[in-house]
Amino acid sequence: MILPILRWPDARLSTTCAPAVLSDALQALAEDMLQTMYAAQGRGLAAPQVGRLVRLFVMDIGWKDGARTPVAMVNPEVLRVSDERASGPEGCLSIPGPLTVVERAAEVRLRWTGLDGAAREEDFAGFASVCVQHEIDHLDGILTLDRIGPEARARAEAEVLA
Repeated sequence: MILPILRWPDARLSTTCAPAVLSDALQALAEDMLQTMYAAQGRGLAAPQVGRLVRLFVMDIGWKDGARTPVAMVNPEVLRVSDERASGPEGCLSIPGPLTVVERAAEVRLRWTGLDGAAREEDFAGFASVCVQHEIDHLDGILTLDRIGPEARARAEAEVLA
């Protein structure tokens, strides 16, 4: 089922999410989120973006260039970030329109639980690193608008609200 995606300035997008509990309902939510993400032409989608304030996100960074390889991360946590930084434009399904240039760690190591209940750890670099950091920000109530300077934010907000 395709879910409605919340748009900024909806207050739920600025809320820190509670830990997720594995269940059939969470599995169904993840499946709906993947359908929603693909329909919206996104590469990642966090639960608060569809109004569910739990620590879950889905992503599939390469599906536009090849086969679908979806991932669902339950209760992800950052274990390590590189000292090296990378900046680049980011879009957000909840902030349609403007791309914002955000600085992030070039590489991160995450731990999460899969929908099968198995614990996982993995290192992410490049676009995958950007994507997981962007989605974890959503789980912490942080938007790309919160990661840019006041002038850039004012321009982006004006574009969204126009």
